[in-house]
Amino acid sequence: MSARVQLASRRDFLRGVFSAGALILGARFIPAEMAEMQSGSGVENATWNPNVWVGVNRDGSVLIIAHRSEMGTGIRTSLPMVLADEMEADWSRVRVEQAIGSEKYGSQDTDGSCSIRDFYDTMREAGATVRALLVNAAASHWQVPLDECVAQNHEVIHKQSGRKLGYGELAVPASKQPLPHNSTIQLKKPAEFRYIGKGVPSVDLQDICTGRAMYGFDVQVPGMVYASIERAPVLGGTLRSFDDSQAKSVRGVQQTVVIEQAKPPYRFQALGGVAVIANNTWAAAQGRKKLKVEWESGPNAIAQTQSYKGDLITTVSKPQKVVRKSGDVDSGFQGAPKIVEATYYTPLLAHASMEPPAAVAVYREGKVEAWAATQSPQDVQKTVAEALSIKPTDVTCHVTLLGGAFGRKSKPDYVAEAAILSKKIGKPVKIAWTREEDLHFDFYHSTSAMYFKAALDNAGKPAAWLQRCAFPPISSTFDGKSVYGDDGELAMGWIDVPFDIPNFQAENGPAKPHVRIGWLRSVANIYHAFGVQCFIDELANAAGRDPFEYWLACLGTDRKLDFKGQVQKFTNYGKAVSQYPFDTARLRRVAETVADRSGWVNKKANKRAVGFAAHHSFLTYVATVAEIDVTSDGKVRIPRIDVAVDCGPVINPDRVKAQLEGAAVFGASIALMGEITLADGRVQQGNFNRYPVARMDDAPIETHVHLVPTEDAPPTGAGEPGVPPTSPAIYNAVFAATGRRLRELPLKNHKLV
Repeated sequence: MSARVQLASRRDFLRGVFSAGALILGARFIPAEMAEMQSGSGVENATWNPNVWVGVNRDGSVLIIAHRSEMGTGIRTSLPMVLADEMEADWSRVRVEQAIGSEKYGSQDTDGSCSIRDFYDTMREAGATVRALLVNAAASHWQVPLDECVAQNHEVIHKQSGRKLGYGELAVPASKQPLPHNSTIQLKKPAEFRYIGKGVPSVDLQDICTGRAMYGFDVQVPGMVYASIERAPVLGGTLRSFDDSQAKSVRGVQQTVVIEQAKPPYRFQALGGVAVIANNTWAAAQGRKKLKVEWESGPNAIAQTQSYKGDLITTVSKPQKVVRKSGDVDSGFQGAPKIVEATYYTPLLAHASMEPPAAVAVYREGKVEAWAATQSPQDVQKTVAEALSIKPTDVTCHVTLLGGAFGRKSKPDYVAEAAILSKKIGKPVKIAWTREEDLHFDFYHSTSAMYFKAALDNAGKPAAWLQRCAFPPISSTFDGKSVYGDDGELAMGWIDVPFDIPNFQAENGPAKPHVRIGWLRSVANIYHAFGVQCFIDELANAAGRDPFEYWLACLGTDRKLDFKGQVQKFTNYGKAVSQYPFDTARLRRVAETVADRSGWVNKKANKRAVGFAAHHSFLTYVATVAEIDVTSDGKVRIPRIDVAVDCGPVINPDRVKAQLEGAAVFGASIALMGEITLADGRVQQGNFNRYPVARMDDAPIETHVHLVPTEDAPPTGAGEPGVPPTSPAIYNAVFAATGRRLRELPLKNHKLV
């Protein structure tokens, strides 16, 4: 007797372990299983679909659309949960479907910590409308007054008689009811919430834990081939020549295909290069290694990290374009008892999500169907359409789960690559980037230099404050020419410094990019918060004051800031200042909370090394206290981080806490080790051996998240705001531990002993 052994992937192994006790050694993901991914079909085919978000069937099952992408934030659960609460649906009878890219859902770009902020009211109103229609249908059926009927846990109840009708029974009658006017829709009072403010388990938890969850890397379609692309190592480089003879000798390699080189402005274009097409990932990768390719490097080959760093520092040492001005800093510096100056620097950073970019695309008869780990299916539609000269509506984008993203996967260049190749060779194509590709061809978080100068009065408080920054802007990726920060980037912690200083001036200098610049989790807030929050700690030391008490004193009296007359434009994350004012009372409250809950006073008294920072970003207020130890060999350990957050009313508490816990780890990676460097225009880091992220022995041992909700404010976001104060809190703690003021990220470049 003989047996055939099939190789099993790690996910297949998990499926086997958790499937009725059986161990499945070989399993293949078959296309039929992908029926669950044909997004939106269930809602459209439901017995009753009163709006684009929800469908109700005769059996009482409820389908709710998740139009934002799930990458660990829990948004695929939280937004449908809000709708289900207002609808009075039984969560155990709700199934969530992922939306395809479509304008009917409004913006689907899962960026900027704005999903709850932008769609909380929409989901509530959608759910309340469905509830009203169900109640109307029941009242009509019973021929009773409307106010005698109430929806409760998937049923409508007649209060006087106790009669009940389930949602399934009411699906058809409700479909015949006229839509109520918006003014008649009654939203629940907070005391009536069943899920909002309490949360429910993630809809993806079971699948993730048992290996059934669908990520971009998991997608397979019939007849699919695999592609691995050799790209120009320097941005803007062009193909001179290539020899693919050895590549084609690799078993499994089918052919090579040239993708035209992208030209600036790069936007989300496929970069171009030589693609090796094979019948499996391994063959494609091995074939690519055997390509002999010669490149013209282009103008960006001049880029060297050290010299560029020097250029940025030189720029901020001189007067630049004024972007905020109040009072007169020049007069404030004259005759000052003490002047403090400092220059800070932060490097390029990569996203380095655990799952690198991945997509499958099929081109047929002028249309594309794509499956992608993407944060923005609508940008997939636009980018693929532009690349293939077709209409965006002829591109269907199915959204898988994302194994992390941090902003990288809202830039669909990798989906365009798959689509271009599918059209060229007439087959479905899978693109699955390696870690080396992920780090070499990212949309990098910008490098920056910042100069600060403050005049302290006799009481040690700042009487004048001057700051200059220079960083290659994100807009350069989209217009090919910008060198100054745009209004949005400057409103991320630079022009909106909240301290009560009579003479304040912020400036911004030019910086030309040599790589693609993009947004990364919390964007320009990372470097601006690092500089500002470390410099205020410097001033506290110069004044001989406790850093936390000094920070509070500089914050000043409670007030609402709009920066009118001080800046040309305050973007406020795209929201009206009247609705989302910068409220220093809320910033003060999170600062006081984190100081209290972290035991700041006691730890200082007991000579523990603690650092404090607080920052407002994405309309959310966060304060952080980091406690650190420096070992005898100079390694920084982080025994504890405390974070206090005010994101308005908390919709899903567990998810908010998880995001702040994750932000502490993400911020620790930035502080301890995050750095991308260039030599002759080429990125030097190719894997986690040279671009490490915080592992268990680097990450905070304990992270304590303290929710400080403002119930009468509109909700904001939690995915990004925890990142900006983390690195300055750690650096301020390093100063407390060592007495050395370090002004450049990351810590790995500094010897502490």
